Amino acid sequence: MREQLPWYDIATNSITHFARHYIPEGGLVYDIGASTGNIGRAIASVIEARNAELVGIEPAEEMLLLYEAPGKVDCARAEDYDYKPFDFAVLFLCLMFVPYCERSSLVLRLVDACRPGGAIIIFDKMEPEAGYLSTVLYRLTLAGKLASGTSPSEIVAKELSLAGVQRALSPSTLPESAKQWFRFGDFAGFIIEK
Repeated sequence: MREQLPWYDIATNSITHFARHYIPEGGLVYDIGASTGNIGRAIASVIEARNAELVGIEPAEEMLLLYEAPGKVDCARAEDYDYKPFDFAVLFLCLMFVPYCERSSLVLRLVDACRPGGAIIIFDKMEPEAGYLSTVLYRLTLAGKLASGTSPSEIVAKELSLAGVQRALSPSTLPESAKQWFRFGDFAGFIIEK
């Protein structure tokens, strides 16, 4: 993952920073699209120090076998999950795999379930900007992958393998209250405070 996404550790560390600011004592935290537990491991010290509960949500059973993080993980699609009132949620490289027609309703359900004072972090690949800037941002992403040591053939193979599986996020999916806190090429991080 880190070879294809050279900013991966910076984004993960930033999410840990947000966690320290938004997870209260005894809070409930969702890691939506938990995969193998990267975010859960990154925020484990905050979870433990605040006596908070972490719930990972991951639809792929093969990922559940590799999951290593505190708390529990449920095998479910994010868009079907029954969310309890929570304090902090992270969707890290997740929404781009949720069916396009279900994204906005998922985000609105999460905003409704988030307790006052809480936050939702969304980090995803974004639809290209208009004009020449889209070319520049895409090339920035490619240059970052090449600089990390990934071969051109691996980059192309990965891009082609995502056809029909991954669809970049449209800014219109997010509520107006979403504030961007990170950008590298086609990837951006947002926070929605409640």
